[in-house]
Amino acid sequence: MGPAAAGWSSIYGVLGLAWSAGAPGFPFGHEHDRYGETISVLDPVTRSGAAPVVAVLGLFGALVAGALTRVATRAAIAVAWVYAVGLTFVLPDYRPLIRVAYTPMLLIGEVGFAEMYPWPVLNQMLCIGGGLLWAGTAVVATRRRRSSCTSCGRADAAEGTDGRLAAARWGRVATYVAVGVPLIYCLTRWAWALGIPLGVSREFLRAGEADTPGIWLIGAMLGTLGAGGAVLTLGLIQRWGEIYPRWIPGLRGKTVRPRTAIVPATLVAIMVTTAGLMYVRITVLGQLPGEFRENVATVGPELFWPLWGIALGAATYAYHLRRRPACRVCGRS
Repeated sequence: MGPAAAGWSSIYGVLGLAWSAGAPGFPFGHEHDRYGETISVLDPVTRSGAAPVVAVLGLFGALVAGALTRVATRAAIAVAWVYAVGLTFVLPDYRPLIRVAYTPMLLIGEVGFAEMYPWPVLNQMLCIGGGLLWAGTAVVATRRRRSSCTSCGRADAAEGTDGRLAAARWGRVATYVAVGVPLIYCLTRWAWALGIPLGVSREFLRAGEADTPGIWLIGAMLGTLGAGGAVLTLGLIQRWGEIYPRWIPGLRGKTVRPRTAIVPATLVAIMVTTAGLMYVRITVLGQLPGEFRENVATVGPELFWPLWGIALGAATYAYHLRRRPACRVCGRS
């Protein structure tokens, strides 16, 4: 993880130098990210002011990540966590989540890839990937400092058994929270598609349909996608999340690989959390348009998304603890 984080940071350090020199592709600030107004935390920045900062942070990060591969100091680990949290949860807004949700439109030819994933959005996704590399670097360095296995984190054989038993308890609670929270959003969007002004005024529904025909149907489709994700979340505590059920041709009775559930659940947890934090930020700062402030259900459910993301992340981690096999490095189980 350390060399990978160092490489990622080096690339952005070089890009920062290039952008400082006038190279195209700077992805931050309202002059270069035309859809980032208000929603992007970096919307106020300019190329001349921010590009050198990107260069310094990238090159400094490469040095820290490289150092963590040799010596795991508390200060370096703290820096790694700052990079991880900043890149994963602070810098992105809700666009990575929305674009992933709308990706099926690419398959039916409604929009092109460049329109669906413009460079500022792709950059946010790359930053999330870099944040995950930094988180992995911090975790491995912390394990090395504690003299535990750098691969699995176990320090003794009993830790694996105790961890599975505890995960079965708190993981169930986290799963139910991760299932319940998105249903609030789903109910509002289904209601609007049916013409029911749940949490909004009837005038707001009419105006939305007049300005963008079919907008509430699209909202209902997103709500249905969220409900489907909530149902799949139950697999983290159900038997069919470990053994494929009989109604799945070709896979029935086979063991579900843990990463088949862990990877997508982790990515959704991250994107939901970043989107929710954006809604919290613009609400607290009073940056919501008046029509949204007056119709609480337009953003009210999204304010709970950080709780959804945290709960889903915890449920996914509990699933990992319950299902992880004996470590190939240290042999502990």
